[in-house]
Amino acid sequence: MQSKKHVIGKAEVQRAADLLEAYRRGKQSLDRRILEDERWYRLRHGAAVRSGEPAPASGWLLNSLLGKHGDMMDNYPAPDVLPREPSDMQDAKTLSRILPVILERSDFEGLYSRNAYPKLRHGTACYGVFWDPEAEDGRGDVRVTAVDLLNLFWEPGVRDIQDSRNLFLVTQCDNDLLDAAYPALRGKLRAPIDSTNQRIPEDVLDRSGKSQVVDWYYKKRLPNGKTIVHFCKFVGSTVLYASENEQMFMSQGLYDHGQYPFVLDVLFPLEDSPAGFGYVDLMKGTQGYIDQLDAIILNNARLAGRPRWFYRDACGVNEQEFADFTRDFVHVTGRLDPDDLRQIEVEPLPAFIANHLQNKVEELKETSGNRDFAQGGTNSGVTAASAIAALQEAGSKLSRDLIKGSYRAFTQVCTLVIELIRQFYDDSRAVRITGEDGKPVFLTLGGLARRDRHVAFDIQVRAQKASPFTQMSRNEQAKELYRLGFFRPDLAGQALIALEMMDFDGIETVKKRIAAQAGVQQSAVNPQGTASNAKQGAPLTVAQQLIPKTGTSASRAGEGETP
Repeated sequence: MQSKKHVIGKAEVQRAADLLEAYRRGKQSLDRRILEDERWYRLRHGAAVRSGEPAPASGWLLNSLLGKHGDMMDNYPAPDVLPREPSDMQDAKTLSRILPVILERSDFEGLYSRNAYPKLRHGTACYGVFWDPEAEDGRGDVRVTAVDLLNLFWEPGVRDIQDSRNLFLVTQCDNDLLDAAYPALRGKLRAPIDSTNQRIPEDVLDRSGKSQVVDWYYKKRLPNGKTIVHFCKFVGSTVLYASENEQMFMSQGLYDHGQYPFVLDVLFPLEDSPAGFGYVDLMKGTQGYIDQLDAIILNNARLAGRPRWFYRDACGVNEQEFADFTRDFVHVTGRLDPDDLRQIEVEPLPAFIANHLQNKVEELKETSGNRDFAQGGTNSGVTAASAIAALQEAGSKLSRDLIKGSYRAFTQVCTLVIELIRQFYDDSRAVRITGEDGKPVFLTLGGLARRDRHVAFDIQVRAQKASPFTQMSRNEQAKELYRLGFFRPDLAGQALIALEMMDFDGIETVKKRIAAQAGVQQSAVNPQGTASNAKQGAPLTVAQQLIPKTGTSASRAGEGETP
């Protein structure tokens, strides 16, 4: 039974349930749109066509989504953690190498691929970043999951879910599992499942033995101005857990970062909702016209392919044998007049219908940015590989913008992961990573919360997996630099000047290698050249200027200069 001292009891849960219903009503328009997009994605949008008529559902829309999904997977993100203070450099390096391992434990690549589809379909994907106390044999660990947007409810009218005063995540659980997890409440944990706005399942589902479980997150502002987030899990009017009822969480909340543990990845944002709209909303009108025109052409082809006949009564032709195309002979009684049977002529469709169909296909490609060049196709007259590559790169700006948005969401996910590490990694934990030489290396991390100050980091996202075209382009760039003599030590000065005007990934490493190579060769040719030239006041060569001046060489050079 709930103690009277508990902050969250039956009355508070009932008010939360009423809020949930209000939030659910406010989200009905979005939920209906998501379910409509699902039908288009599953190619079931032609089911409303009258029975007996062709109901084609071509895959132009789906093909465009698959192309965008491939672009996202070609640029799978990887985090680089940057320190804000020089003293935090080592922690930032450790986090940069450990974060991918923590994400891999949650199969984040699979989650990223899975969440790419709802983002493309209806414009919003959702990640959940939680602390799982049962993971790692009870030590607990970070768990990242994909959240179904139909099960998440926020305050109507907010632009950011973090601005919502309450947030609800609704799931289903078997009644016997609830009874096993909470034996003291056996038989009391029953709540009907709201079947409105449910997806059309592929399997026949039996929800009779399940109950609705609600995860209720809410924010409270403390007298000192700090905002904390609390958590309550309930079934019906029964509280299963409430962080505000726990003494250790009452004043600090469930998570120290004070944020809801959810991140939305939005494609095309809307002003009055944290959710957006996707490519299905953009393309389903054109896809519908394509299917209608396709149905007209197919119906005309069906009529023309199976001719019909005018048949005069009592003409003496055996009708059953005449309609049976497997019979070689048809019996006729009496004399057959040519006017007794006459084929019904089917006029071919005007050419503009087929042309309009092709125009609609091209319109869908243009509006979705899925032109032929994006999939490796070419038009007549374009055969050079460099020209095709340039057109592919120019036509991928929509995909690059899409991927940048996912990188921003990935940055928020990594930030929440770091905050959970700070809060719950009390002791040092060893994590195995793969070193630069391919051998396993063990790194330790923990105790960030015990520092004398709040250690803050910035997240920079890079593409871990590059597309084959990007790899080929980088290889060609390296060969071009080699061909032009950028790696010749005697041309190091000119090469560095040219590199200052360039911008590509890894340019700083290239600069350091060129400078180091020039310095090594100069030292091999004239080991005492730097010091002797400095003593005599002779001008330094380009290679000598590239050598860092430290220790004795720097002081001697200063002594040899003429005031």
